[in-house]
Amino acid sequence: MENKTALLEEAKAYFGKDAFATAQTGIEILEAAPGYAKCALPIEDRHKNALGQVMGGVFFVLADYAFAIASNFKQPPTVTQTAQITYLSPVKGERLFAETEKIRHGKSTCFYKILITDDLGNEVAYVTTTGFVLSH
Repeated sequence: MENKTALLEEAKAYFGKDAFATAQTGIEILEAAPGYAKCALPIEDRHKNALGQVMGGVFFVLADYAFAIASNFKQPPTVTQTAQITYLSPVKGERLFAETEKIRHGKSTCFYKILITDDLGNEVAYVTTTGFVLSH
């Protein structure tokens, strides 16, 4: 079994090619394994809306990127088919975390849950995603 450091470096090398998630938003991969990912995003002014709160789309991009890593890393290519996001509370911290966990990964579809928290431990959004597994 590969160690966590090797898995993380491999995931960063592969998913670092996602220029929008990495270069445009600043998302960082903290952990990666087949069926699991944890990512972080430092909150900057560019992530805020006119009310000074984190824009809803930021949560979705963070969750979608974490899902992409968890569902594609060392697995057949998978894309988002549907996603449901529930905003739980405003962000009070300065950093967001998305932790993705596989519920089911079958031959043609998969289902994952993603919990987004801030660095103060507040649960700020919850996402469920159904993925479609592409043929090889």
